[in-house]
Amino acid sequence: MSKKYFVNFVSEPKNDILKTIVGIACTARAITEGHKVSVFFAASGTRLLEPNFIKELDKEMGSDSKAVTELMDIITSKATLYCSFASVKATLGHCEGDGALIVPDHKIKWSGPPGVIELSSVSEVQFMY
Repeated sequence: MSKKYFVNFVSEPKNDILKTIVGIACTARAITEGHKVSVFFAASGTRLLEPNFIKELDKEMGSDSKAVTELMDIITSKATLYCSFASVKATLGHCEGDGALIVPDHKIKWSGPPGVIELSSVSEVQFMY
């Protein structure tokens, strides 16, 4: 039976790379199992939308690994994505429309605390990383 998952990536992924990779893997797994997954990238969690950081995570899995890139491809193509653009600006220094993220701006629902509250209240399962 399909459930509604809410995954919030908010912590600094550089502080615990293994936990970050586990969070990405769990999110992708929920998607591949057929669950409806909404993912919110906020604060330092927006680093997961930066192409070079995903490459760094791939290297953690092995010198030629693309495992994290493949998992993020599942997430960015099949989950409903939310993000705080203020967080992107503060964490990554990017502005809206500059094409610097792993997913085009128009495929992201831009929000802040109201979106987090709404998503958490309508979900059945919540993960926070």
